[in-house]
Amino acid sequence: MAESPYTRDNPLRIGVLISGGGSNLQSLLDHCASGFIPGRISLVISNQADAFGLERARRFGVPTKVVPHSDYPDRLSFDRALISLLNDAQIELVCLAGFMRILTGDFVKFFKGRLLNIHPSLLPSFPGLHVQQKALDAGVRFSGATVHYVDEDVDTGPIIIQAVVPILPDDDASTLSARILKQEHRIYPQAVRLFAQNRLQLTDGKVHILESKINQEDYLLNPPWEG
Repeated sequence: MAESPYTRDNPLRIGVLISGGGSNLQSLLDHCASGFIPGRISLVISNQADAFGLERARRFGVPTKVVPHSDYPDRLSFDRALISLLNDAQIELVCLAGFMRILTGDFVKFFKGRLLNIHPSLLPSFPGLHVQQKALDAGVRFSGATVHYVDEDVDTGPIIIQAVVPILPDDDASTLSARILKQEHRIYPQAVRLFAQNRLQLTDGKVHILESKINQEDYLLNPPWEG
């Protein structure tokens, strides 16, 4: 196992940025509490005061901050306020979990290599918004979710882990989104665990996962093989 400085007695300090319900935040909270992630969520920040994710954090005794983006004259000053809060809390890893703001290059550079996002498609396909409908409109047979490092472009950073779900004949954007969300709740904690275990190696814009066991015979077909 790769050497990691983090244990339950010396946990990775995680900050989470949210804008809404916070179901991925809930999954991270649960997996930290169970010990699956050798870390602790030390701060949750939302740009929306009514985000239900704030209540999820408070139930776990996690400090929360509301930073309305409308209080700032531009993106840069807003991001600098976020950086100050996260830095004051000694955050070592920042997780975006439904944070509906595009971060500036200054923020991304400050947390370079320590900033993760989860996106509900198999990147690099379908970045941006309304991705389930885009997948349905394109007629692809699979969709899924991706956890990736954040870079200065939208949904383009190095990929850490992906989950694949089939698209069913009677799917709409809502049913597909629900199927993907279940997998998001699995892979985000896994990605954070790998980070905390010091098993993510970033080389030439690609992530290599140390000591990972992959069955090279695994495959998925949709529709199933009939041979």
